[in-house]
Amino acid sequence: MNKDFISIADYSREEIEHIFNVTKDLKDKTKAGTEHHVCKGKTMSMIFAKPSARTRISFETGMYQLGGYALYLSPNDIGIGKREAVKDIAQVISRYNDVIMARLFDHAHMMELAEYATVPVINGLTDYNHPCQIMADIYTIKEHKGRHTDLKITYVGDGNNIANSWINLAAKLPLHLVICAPGGYEPDAKALDYARSQNLSTIEVISDPAAAVKGSDVVYTDVWASMGQEEEAAERRKIFMPYQVNSQLMEKAGKDALVMHCLPAHRGDEITDEVVDSAQSIVFDEAENRMHVQKAIIATLLNR
Repeated sequence: MNKDFISIADYSREEIEHIFNVTKDLKDKTKAGTEHHVCKGKTMSMIFAKPSARTRISFETGMYQLGGYALYLSPNDIGIGKREAVKDIAQVISRYNDVIMARLFDHAHMMELAEYATVPVINGLTDYNHPCQIMADIYTIKEHKGRHTDLKITYVGDGNNIANSWINLAAKLPLHLVICAPGGYEPDAKALDYARSQNLSTIEVISDPAAAVKGSDVVYTDVWASMGQEEEAAERRKIFMPYQVNSQLMEKAGKDALVMHCLPAHRGDEITDEVVDSAQSIVFDEAENRMHVQKAIIATLLNR
């Protein structure tokens, strides 16, 4: 098992399946109210360069349920890569804590953190990828569809860190993945090349939403302007409005298609109220499973 959890691309299918098995066990125990302090006495530093409600709540609560303690470090507490060198922070925190979770802008900082830390590092998000989110997503799909392979997953919107992480997953699990984005907003070319080189999944990048969603098992979307792109929001809204996931688009996908969004959702932009709140939506199951999957990742890394 890899020391860190930085990218799904670093993990084998067998390791991914193992995390899912641990997730089910820990989730079942959580629902039953059964104590599962498999990380008793362990501590985790949570470094936030990018703030997030779900990431903080899910990791902090999850670590508590595992019997450990999570320490929140705000953007002002460290100023990683600015006030203090990344490699220095990595080495210092490794002397205090058993695991580090970081939510950063620059993916290079995440890689440097993992290189110099002597304890496991978990990627809570970078501008390049968001592996914990996609692990929770595919686990949620498995719960609802009864399987997590040989499905058509259609991502509609900006080819951002979420799209890149879906591509990483398609290099490990057999999927029919469609990334539907306007020209100039396609996902990372290197991630695509790597995933396609594995000859495991069918991966398409197209620009027509109606064609993209046809026959989909899952339609997935995300915000059009991520944190740090606020100045582009108005222009992006004009470009991406034809990519809105609304009832008309979902009709083309079919009644059995599930709807997902990693949240926070800008209702009325990338997705409409009626879709988020529809019977097809599993958005909040997906949000809950962030905690369960992340607990499994923590437990696996600390007990490997």
